Amino acid sequence: MASILFHFATIEVDLDTGPDIRDITDDLNHMVVRSGIENGQVSACLIGSTGSLTTIEFEPGVVQDLKDAINRMAPKDLTYAHELAWHDGNGHSHVQAALLGPSIVLPIRRARLLLGTWQQVVAINHDNRARTRKIEVTMLGV
Repeated sequence: MASILFHFATIEVDLDTGPDIRDITDDLNHMVVRSGIENGQVSACLIGSTGSLTTIEFEPGVVQDLKDAINRMAPKDLTYAHELAWHDGNGHSHVQAALLGPSIVLPIRRARLLLGTWQQVVAINHDNRARTRKIEVTMLGV
């Protein structure tokens, strides 16, 4: 019986004012290779309440479409209760991030992330200022 392996790592991503979207697929695949895990799963969580993780085809048109959709879901120019309490201008950022979610779980097969041909993993900053985002990654498998 094969031993179960665990591997923990952190990715730091510099992101511009939101919504800013960066492809982190290669970073995750490099971590999978270094972990020695052939089959298992990756769990990744972006730390912070104004950032999110998802998958998308990372090409300029779809990236712009996602940015536009995010801004339509929770536009900056609405009144948010968060703004009334904190006056920091990022109520929309919290709502946008909550709608997409901070984490993702992906399969590892043959020492690689199992993704579709046009599917990449992306980190998104929704905040009204540039941020360095930490993404905590946990891998487990055999």
